[in-house]
Amino acid sequence: MTDRDPETMSLCVLKERADLRTLTFVATYYVLIAVGFTTDLSWTKTALLSVTLCLTSFFCAVITHNTVHAPIFKSKRMNRVFQVVLSLTYGHPVSAYVPGHNLSHHRYTQTARDIMRTTKLRFRWNVLNQLLFSTVVGPAIFKANLDYVRAMRKERPGWYRQFLIEATFYVSFLALALILDWQKFFLFVFIPHQYAAFGIMGINFVQHDGCDPNEKYNHSRNFTGKLVNWFTFNNGYHGIHHMHPSLHWSKLPEAHARELRPNLHPNLDRTALLPYLWEAYGWPGKRLRYDGTPLVLDPAVPDEEWFQARETFDPSDLGAVAR
Repeated sequence: MTDRDPETMSLCVLKERADLRTLTFVATYYVLIAVGFTTDLSWTKTALLSVTLCLTSFFCAVITHNTVHAPIFKSKRMNRVFQVVLSLTYGHPVSAYVPGHNLSHHRYTQTARDIMRTTKLRFRWNVLNQLLFSTVVGPAIFKANLDYVRAMRKERPGWYRQFLIEATFYVSFLALALILDWQKFFLFVFIPHQYAAFGIMGINFVQHDGCDPNEKYNHSRNFTGKLVNWFTFNNGYHGIHHMHPSLHWSKLPEAHARELRPNLHPNLDRTALLPYLWEAYGWPGKRLRYDGTPLVLDPAVPDEEWFQARETFDPSDLGAVAR
């Protein structure tokens, strides 16, 4: 290989070669947006592009999740720029992902300090628990984001500036798209971003409902199918991710096989996602514990305070938050 070889050059800036796929997915989102706003399409092609952007925006939301745990570039400055780029793809400033996910969900999984705990949903029809999960937990996440931003204005001015930069670019992107064409804005930006938020929050219900956060291994549900994990950057290997939050997504399958699978209840080591969704929300559609027994919910409790201003971290090392 020469010094000009693309693969060699990519490794000069990327921590892991696998993130070439990450960059490809993000670039694809921007290409699709450009096509949507510069091309006159039939209604059939418009609908197809809108659906494709919904999926691509969700995949970029997964990339956001990975990035706040394990930044992909060796350069802190490039990571900060990438967060701005990502903010436009899934519909929120990337820095705002940290409070509810890293500092609440990962530290206090399924407890009153986890603002995304699945026990907030208590519908008898289990499919409603899944469909309305993001609607129910969304306000608490929004409030947590605001509280954290206010606190960081004084405690972490660098983090606060980064958040403002991401928010400014995102709002400007929305305004530009709206001015260019409000109908295309709705179909190609608003709907995909809402779907991405629905998906990245809703997958939490699949991965944790009926699991036991107090057990060393049986705290998360896993899906090991190759196709779904190729598109979602191994997000199906959720248990090992909770055990090692900063471990790069490309290394999760090997770590899952080595550390988790030998100790994991077989019901939490699924291959395909769709059969599980049918069982949980179609037929028989019952809400169960991971061991197959009925899930009995404790009395509902309000959210507890989950952070103090001093419980901060270096924004360049977001993966340092332990389970």
